[in-house]
Amino acid sequence: MNIVFMGTPEFATPTLKTLQHSTHSILSVITQPDKPKGRGQKLIVSPIKQVSRDFDLPVLQPKTVNDPEFIDSLNQNRPDAIIVVAFGQILNEAFLKIPKQFCINLHSSLLPKYRGAAPIHRSILNGDVRTGVTSMIMDKGMDTGDILLMQETPILETDSAETLHDTLAKMGGTLILETLRRLEENTLLPIPQNHSLATYAPKLKKEEGLVKWEQPATTLSNQVRGLTPWPGTYTLLNKKRLKILKAQVTEGTPDDIPGQIARVTDVGIEVGTGQARLIITELQPEGKKSMSAKSFLAGNKIERGTLFDPTS
Repeated sequence: MNIVFMGTPEFATPTLKTLQHSTHSILSVITQPDKPKGRGQKLIVSPIKQVSRDFDLPVLQPKTVNDPEFIDSLNQNRPDAIIVVAFGQILNEAFLKIPKQFCINLHSSLLPKYRGAAPIHRSILNGDVRTGVTSMIMDKGMDTGDILLMQETPILETDSAETLHDTLAKMGGTLILETLRRLEENTLLPIPQNHSLATYAPKLKKEEGLVKWEQPATTLSNQVRGLTPWPGTYTLLNKKRLKILKAQVTEGTPDDIPGQIARVTDVGIEVGTGQARLIITELQPEGKKSMSAKSFLAGNKIERGTLFDPTS
């Protein structure tokens, strides 16, 4: 099939690579315009643009893909399908009508659960034990189109948003390839979503990273995992930010106080919560590099009974 690929971040790169090494032909790749970054405002190319360069694929970077002239240019050599993976712009109805078949979107959840911007993070934050990827026919709604195929995977207790991201990205490439195979064989049966079961995964905010110690340790552990690497989870010690990079749950005692250090061991810093204890095993003090709790304790005297700064 003749394909136009649309994507921007790292999550989309395994799918592009899978398509490039398949029997399908990629006519062009559409990605977001280069963005200035840092003090020097140097233009940074997207991960998808970099991969496209490596494969010597034509790259298009319109400010808006819904521009009538841009749509006309794509219609001159209509692709069989357009594959969209975390592109970053909403497509209008005129754009969705370009391909001979469909605009096919890869979404990193089991739809209709977790429509929206941050499905990977929200699944961990909410303590889910399973997630997956979905291919769907795009319509004018946000992740509301008919489902084509799905693939599930467990969320491991050791998974962070970063590791789950990588797992789902690889699965996505395989799922899209299978979707195209079934499309060619005419064996796909699009299934409308049950909109009454839909949940949403709103974009992450920096303030979500602040630990509220009165919550259960399991909730806080999910927070650490779900917000790694961005925006990160943090608490305050002596009014300085202490980023929690890795943590685990252990049993507490009835006299534990939320936010108070209950014990310090070689394993980590045990902190009382609303239920059980959270052991901080890896952290990053403000203005310093990440380190194990053991290394941090070697240079910082913290005693049992120390209270992390109140969150309110």
